[in-house]
Amino acid sequence: MSSYEDYSRTSASYDRTRAAQGVEIIREALSRNTVPLESQVLLDAGCGTGQYTAALVNDIAQITAVDLNQDMLSTARDKLRGATGSGRLVFHQASLDALPIDSQSIDAVMVNQVLHHVADDPTQGWPAHQRIFAEFARVLKPGSMLVINSCSHTQLRSGFWFYQLIPGAIERICRRTCDLQVLGELLEAAGFSPAKHTVAPEIVMQDSAYFRAEGVFDPDWRSGDSIWALATPDELEKALNEAQHHAEAGRLESFMRRHDAERANVGQLTFSSAQKY
Repeated sequence: MSSYEDYSRTSASYDRTRAAQGVEIIREALSRNTVPLESQVLLDAGCGTGQYTAALVNDIAQITAVDLNQDMLSTARDKLRGATGSGRLVFHQASLDALPIDSQSIDAVMVNQVLHHVADDPTQGWPAHQRIFAEFARVLKPGSMLVINSCSHTQLRSGFWFYQLIPGAIERICRRTCDLQVLGELLEAAGFSPAKHTVAPEIVMQDSAYFRAEGVFDPDWRSGDSIWALATPDELEKALNEAQHHAEAGRLESFMRRHDAERANVGQLTFSSAQKY
């Protein structure tokens, strides 16, 4: 459903440098629901290639996986073909602000690294986010749980070593990302409880691939983080030239370590959970 990344192009390589991160945090949040975990009907909103659905499908009674991009959805279907036949997994191609789901029929919703892809206008109070959160509130039963996996502005500016190669893209992704205070305010306005924010600094979005400094030269590696799609061609060329300069001087690894140091304090991902009143 990205408004800036070509996920039809990256769907084939997306899983090579991305994994479902923070699953235990999500599972713990879902366990605070009014319905036991093993009895829940869960909506994976913006399921992408189905990484989080695959990680949780054996814990949940049923998962409804929704994505707007047909290629990402096809990859998810292929990955989860065995579970689909069991009736415990349902796929829909749809926008998050127009879900083909009955009102008050869902026990929980999870949204993983999706909302910054929504075309929105923060100067007008994030109207697209408001529509999506209202739709979540519509399909959720009272007392049900919503879990959002996102990044704070601090994490975007300090939690990813290679972002320092593309400073212009950092500011663009921050303009597209609802920071935590505003996120909480929007959720409460949509009928949710005050959000609980959880950060685990040891979690890295690209798993072990994140620490492969030379990966920056690999388009498949870069496809594991959509921020690269926000860099202009000139900015990308400049970033790769800078990385090449560091590599030739034997300093690329130290560049990575230096700019990764703050991650231990701020983390990369924030898991925000709230219950529908």
